[in-house]
Amino acid sequence: MSTESLLAPIHAFLQCPTPDAWVEEARKPENLSLLLTDHMICELKAAQTAMWLIRKYAVDKESGDELLNWLQPYEQFIYRKEGSLQSLSLKLKFSKAIVPKANSGVGGELVDKMVLLIKEELHHFYQVLEIMEKRGIVYDNITAGRYAKGLIRHVKTHEPETLVDKLICGAYIEARSCERFAKLAPFLDDELHKFYISLLRSEARHYQDYLKLAEQVAGHDISERVRYFGEVEATLISAPDDELRFHSGIPANSLS
Repeated sequence: MSTESLLAPIHAFLQCPTPDAWVEEARKPENLSLLLTDHMICELKAAQTAMWLIRKYAVDKESGDELLNWLQPYEQFIYRKEGSLQSLSLKLKFSKAIVPKANSGVGGELVDKMVLLIKEELHHFYQVLEIMEKRGIVYDNITAGRYAKGLIRHVKTHEPETLVDKLICGAYIEARSCERFAKLAPFLDDELHKFYISLLRSEARHYQDYLKLAEQVAGHDISERVRYFGEVEATLISAPDDELRFHSGIPANSLS
């Protein structure tokens, strides 16, 4: 499948394109360290989100604890600066199967799709860290952007609407990631260009998986709710932002 055909449904799904001002700021060489750092953290957050969904809705405590063990080395690296690229390389294989609860109303599909997503996001985390180390970029903590919180703020507080809304939010986050990888890739060096293009297929599938799961859980047409979150997401992407992050809005310094 060509890049254009892969991105076509993404562009149709998102209610606005990434502003050119964000691309102009993100492509600056002096911002590469920040962008790669935030990208790596985003990969962990994506895995954490998928893990939370599985543990809350689909598996028993034993399988849930196994998922926590998968993420622990990556969380320790980000939050405590413990571990290294070499130690993480030993944690890339996840052999134990995660079994859905027999009485789970969500079914095994959520487990299957989210377990695959977790494995892929953690592998991407490792790849970004590998690139950073190769370039002498030392990981340092950065503050979180407003994007994900801005979406989650609109999630309903009663089930099954809570789960449906969280899945829709996941679809938008993955779709925007895919769109931005493609937007930024042409302005990066050959290694990063190839890497970002290589991520498009999995990110596009992740957005589709989230959306299909939301439809399955709801059991009815959710297009109105999808449009609503699309409007929220577009507002976040189009609004001025003081901090450059992978999912940030228009850089405030570009408006002055």
